[in-house]
Formats: sequence, structure tokens, C-alpha cells
Amino acid sequence: MQNELLWLVFAFLNFSMLMVVYRIFGKSGLFVWIGMSTVVANIQVVKTIELFGLTATLGNIIYGTAYLATDIINEKYGKKEAKKAVWMGFFTLIAMTVMMQAALLFKPGTEDIAQAAMETFFGLAPKIAAGSLAAYIISQYFDVWIYAQLKRIFPGTKYLWLRNNGSTMISQLLDSAVFCGIAFFGEYPFSVWMEIFFTTYIIKFIVAAIDTPFLYWAKRMHLDRVGKNPE
Repeated sequence: MQNELLWLVFAFLNFSMLMVVYRIFGKSGLFVWIGMSTVVANIQVVKTIELFGLTATLGNIIYGTAYLATDIINEKYGKKEAKKAVWMGFFTLIAMTVMMQAALLFKPGTEDIAQAAMETFFGLAPKIAAGSLAAYIISQYFDVWIYAQLKRIFPGTKYLWLRNNGSTMISQLLDSAVFCGIAFFGEYPFSVWMEIFFTTYIIKFIVAAIDTPFLYWAKRMHLDRVGKNPE
């Protein structure tokens, strides 16, 4: 259970750090967080761990915080700002991918110790890179849209949990389908592909459930900010 306990602590730490950034920097902090989290998630995804009897990638938690950040922006600042945040994260991810692929083209020095590690982290196969970019922009845009629709149908604080969980869990299903479809479909037997897809989504589903209290915390912080430092 060591990994499971550490994973829960790690999840709490990630979401808490997002709240600290929001507390200090407000909406600007959320925009910066989204850009940072998309980059870090694509580095952490290289590492696999055993979790609840499943093989999972480590990047799912930090990736989940990006969805929470866009939900907070959508809730407090509107769909237009949330879409802007999604595009910021998307172009941050593209910039990182292009710059690191270019960096790998340089011939390393004779005493270099970083090239092999950098190739492991950033030498992504084209299908995986394409799957990651497509999954991010499609699922995040869908998350913004469905959150706005749920907010219109179920307004008020009473249904905040429904808007958050409904939008994130559905969009994470779409994210898993797009990424696994582009990156892995045809690379494995169908049964193995389904297992990868299923385990990927289950972990993301758990992360989506964990972030709900943090959205209420963010709402409380926003109310505290009103009148003191309005944005």
C-alpha cells in the first residue's frame, strides 16, 4: 500500500499547491498553472507505477489539476476566459515539444551525461506526441463547453459538485479515448488496448473525484477576495 498512500498524499499536495497559487495570484496564477501542469504532466507520464493493482502513469494527478484550474476559471470568470486558458496550455505544450525535439538534434559533448535521459523523457514517438496534443485540446475544450452547459442547467452552489464532476469525468473519458486511440490503437491486440484505455480512465476518474473539495475551497477563496482585490 506504500504507492497508494504516497499517491493520495501526492494528489493532496498537487491540488493544495494549485489553491495556494490561486490564493496568491488569482486568475493569473491559474493561467500560469495550466501551462506548467501540461508540461510537467507530459514529463511525468514517462514513469509508470503500480497503483491499486493497476499499471498507471504518474502524470495523471498534475494533468487533473489543469481540469480543475479551467473549471475554476469557467465558474468564476466565464467560458471565454476558460477557453483562453485552454489555448494557453495547448501552445505551451506545443512550444515545449518543439523546443525539446530541437534540443535533441544537437550532438552532445564527449563528457555529456544528459542526452540519454533527455531522449527518454522527450524523444516521444510521433503518434504519442500527436495523441497527447489532440487529446488535450479536444478534451479541455469539451470540458469548458460541458461545464458551461451544466452551469446553465444547474446553477448555484448546490450543484457545484455536479458541474465539476460531470464535466471533468466525461471530458477525461474523451481524453483517454483520443489519446489511446491515436497513440496505441493498432500497436497492441484489441484486448490489451482496451485494458490500457480502461486503467488510464479509472485513475483519471479517481483524480476527478478527489478535486471536488478543492473547487469548493476555490469558491470560498474567491468570495474572500471580492471587495478586497476585485479582478
